[in-house]
Amino acid sequence: MDSWLTAVILSIVEGLTEFLPVSSSGHLILAGDLLGFSGDKAATFQVVIQLGAIMAVVVLYWNRFWGLLKPTPGVAFSGLRGIGLLMLTSLPACVLGLLLHSTIKHLFTPFSVLCALAVGAVIMIVVEKRPHTPRYVTLDEMTPKLALGIGCFQCLALWPGFSRSASTIMGGMLLGAKRSLAAEYSFIAAVPIMVAATGYDLLKSWHLLSAADAPFFAIGMIGSFLSALLAIKVFIALVSRMTLIPFAIYRLILAPLVYIFMVN
Repeated sequence: MDSWLTAVILSIVEGLTEFLPVSSSGHLILAGDLLGFSGDKAATFQVVIQLGAIMAVVVLYWNRFWGLLKPTPGVAFSGLRGIGLLMLTSLPACVLGLLLHSTIKHLFTPFSVLCALAVGAVIMIVVEKRPHTPRYVTLDEMTPKLALGIGCFQCLALWPGFSRSASTIMGGMLLGAKRSLAAEYSFIAAVPIMVAATGYDLLKSWHLLSAADAPFFAIGMIGSFLSALLAIKVFIALVSRMTLIPFAIYRLILAPLVYIFMVN
């Protein structure tokens, strides 16, 4: 398989971008293309190393996840209720992802990514420019309707380059959630949907892999775990003090660069 340096570079890209509204899959596709790392096995690697980033969320929000297994008195987002809310959020993208799995793999191209980056950026700016009076401020105020609504917006992330965190944060804000709440729930809701997506992709692509690939994949997961820890902490500190517009501007700058250097 490709060099360990490739695994390290891609793992850092994954970890730093997975929970920012800039699209980790889009950046992985672009980075992989620049490194000459492409094909079905590369696409599987890009999905599997998300497990490292997932573990970063579990570590940082350990109390919340433990509360799902052991209900906490007085905490609404815990136990079966919390699990049910996460299932509602995961359901739309799981169903649509199963139906469109083969089609989605064909969207792992620089041109598709640049289109998603631009479209997502415009929507982010529109959402941030709207008057926003939050009705939901804390995680314990999550309702089934809000959880399902965020899940429907999460389906936009099936388009590589759009960004799962951007779609869920924007969806949460449009449905009345405070930006910081939408970001926090976006991180937690990432765990079940990303575990499901990774597991399904591995089942579909198992025949492409061999024991010799294990070290390469392990490096990718460790690197994405460490870099995701840093990215989540920084983003949480920023999101309460700034809008998503700087991330949208970054996407709008990146999209034409992708066209000039990688598509045109």
